[in-house]
Amino acid sequence: MKHLSLMKLSAFLDKELNLSEFPGDESVNGLQVEGKGSVSKIGVAVDACDYVFHKAAARGLDLLIVHHGLIWGGIRSVHGVMKKRIKTLLDADISLYACHLPLDWHPIYGNNSRLLKVLSIRRMGEFGEYHGKRIGYWGKLAGDLSLEQFAVRVESALTTRATVIGFGRKVRNIGIVSGGGWSAIYDAEKLGIDTLLVGEPSHSAFTLAEEMQVNLVFAGHYATETLGVRAVGDMLQRKFGLRTEFIDHPSGL
Repeated sequence: MKHLSLMKLSAFLDKELNLSEFPGDESVNGLQVEGKGSVSKIGVAVDACDYVFHKAAARGLDLLIVHHGLIWGGIRSVHGVMKKRIKTLLDADISLYACHLPLDWHPIYGNNSRLLKVLSIRRMGEFGEYHGKRIGYWGKLAGDLSLEQFAVRVESALTTRATVIGFGRKVRNIGIVSGGGWSAIYDAEKLGIDTLLVGEPSHSAFTLAEEMQVNLVFAGHYATETLGVRAVGDMLQRKFGLRTEFIDHPSGL
């Protein structure tokens, strides 16, 4: 079985995932919890939570790579849920690595670039400014679809149930920001986007979309953010021969 130093692997990921491009991210991106010094088995998951940690421990994993980590802005105290989560990791000697905004944006492994790929959308440019950087992408379909046809494609590709709100336009130019990216609608007007695909539904997006005549497709926060961690896991398996597996814990939201 292949092994790699935790610190070497962490340094590689920091560079490969371009963490330095997101100094304003409230997530503490990178290695959040240090476990054993050698890594051979890796788990990838969307959320750092007790369910995922116990699954990782039961499967004998050395490292977890997640999109939503434990530490946001800093640790104020370690008690209650935070104590329980950290104790589970430390008792099992499992390291935790988090990658938030860089893994939404990343042009190869990112949630938004992978969404373009699985939905057969040709990338045209970056889209959706957040904290001073565009973290999503917009692109074009090969031909017009009805909103109903596009929704079927989304639901099939992501194994999700989408909430769809249409304003009478065909789907061709699509802006994508995973998770809670509805504020990207402000970029839609500038770029001629007819359809906005994001994760989490937002009441605030409705009247803006109505007035801009932009279709809304809310595909689920969780469903739109599984692709990035999976892509990172696949890359590590190919590059280093490390065993990787996805730990699924869908919220349905």
